[in-house]
Amino acid sequence: MTEEIRRGIRTTLVGLLINMVLAIVKLVAGILGTSYALIADAIESTADVFSSLIVWTGLRIAARSADESYPFGYGKAEALAAATVGLMLIGAAIVITIEATREIITPHHAPAPFTLLVLVGVVLVKELLFRRVLHVGEELESTAVTADAWHHRSDAITSAAAFVGISIALVGGPGWESADDWAALVAAIVIVLNGLGVLRKAVADLMDRAPDAHIVERVESAARAVPTVLATEKLKIRKTGLSYHVDIHVQTDPGMSLHDAHVLSGRVKGAIREAVSRPTEVLVHMEPYEPARPGTG
Repeated sequence: MTEEIRRGIRTTLVGLLINMVLAIVKLVAGILGTSYALIADAIESTADVFSSLIVWTGLRIAARSADESYPFGYGKAEALAAATVGLMLIGAAIVITIEATREIITPHHAPAPFTLLVLVGVVLVKELLFRRVLHVGEELESTAVTADAWHHRSDAITSAAAFVGISIALVGGPGWESADDWAALVAAIVIVLNGLGVLRKAVADLMDRAPDAHIVERVESAARAVPTVLATEKLKIRKTGLSYHVDIHVQTDPGMSLHDAHVLSGRVKGAIREAVSRPTEVLVHMEPYEPARPGTG
């Protein structure tokens, strides 16, 4: 298991423990304070706990070495974990929408003022957690860890919406009791949008979408910079877990011996791995250099 995987797992476990504590606090405060927005927030935190468990499991599976059954490794488990988190976000939003709608049409008491203090603390904790986990996710280029970060941000948003709704209910007085339920509906919309964003990126990884242009340019430049490489073509890159798989055709002097061509391919692999600066599998196809003829494309 690489240090990058370990770092991602540690970050995920910290978020999991924090979510467990926050879910309990919000659920108790929501029940005692008669605030469905806060109860909806507790549902979101509970979903965060399960999403962190899924991310943790996905990272551990992705860290396994390739074997006969999975010759290309287990990296796709990381993207599968992210896709599951995206679906859980959407599912949580549906549950919140159904329950909030039921609360809107059912008369109930206004939330208790103390629930606002709970929400302020929750927003601060979750926003700090979001920034920390997102930083780690972007550093590792991990779809799953980044998805976990956005789940934390969704929780912060639902808490902020609940704060606004409860404040309106308390200031407005009789007739405004359902304001926090409407806030829960607004939060559900935001959660769905976040869930779709997470799901879209995870599906892109599962479908082997090409990475960002700067990664492609870096790989191509590194290969062409190797001495005696005369041209490159048919460059294909796909992301698998926290690593990349590169397939590239390299052209060199047609008179080069097979042994020298083999040595050159090794140098190209080394240059690409150094340029990408993360675990990378590279397959180099050696071909004779054929300069373009005048008048051809």
